[in-house]
Amino acid sequence: MSTHIIQFNQPLREVQLASKSAPGTIQAEPKMEQREQSAYERGLREGQQRLSAQLLQQRADLTNLERGLLESLRQAVPRVMQECEKALAELALEIARKLVGGLPVSAEMVEAVVQEALADTEDCTEYNVHLNPEDFQLLERLQSPLLTTAPARERLHFHQTTEVSRGGCIVKTKFGTVDARRETKVEVLQKSL
Repeated sequence: MSTHIIQFNQPLREVQLASKSAPGTIQAEPKMEQREQSAYERGLREGQQRLSAQLLQQRADLTNLERGLLESLRQAVPRVMQECEKALAELALEIARKLVGGLPVSAEMVEAVVQEALADTEDCTEYNVHLNPEDFQLLERLQSPLLTTAPARERLHFHQTTEVSRGGCIVKTKFGTVDARRETKVEVLQKSL
């Protein structure tokens, strides 16, 4: 074995002998291990920071989504309530139409409608009451006090017309007209709702 002498321009610092534990491998220096460890820790910190930033962004996105959803619901509730009220009013009107339309017309009913219409007029000396011909014949057949009472008979003049539906009447005076037909009452009710 021959020995060669190597000379360096400057003295070597921190030189260590390589371990001979495994042939062809050189053991890592402690500084290299430290660099690897610090690189690992730096990568771990950066990964945790990125993950934390992503989580914060997702939390902010979820919060915005939640706010948007709550605002949408807050605006939807009054609209749904209004639609329900409208649908309920329409349903009530339809039920009223069916109930009124299905009621049999009686002399008492016709008398009550005429009395109510007369109550809605101003005091007059003369009233023209327009009835459906069938309703008028019903009152005559049952000898209604509206037709037979002498003081009422002088002030009330009854007319038969098919323009008035069954169960209703129209009262005309010199001051105006009271329309007490069933369909008119339903229209007034519908407008009020």
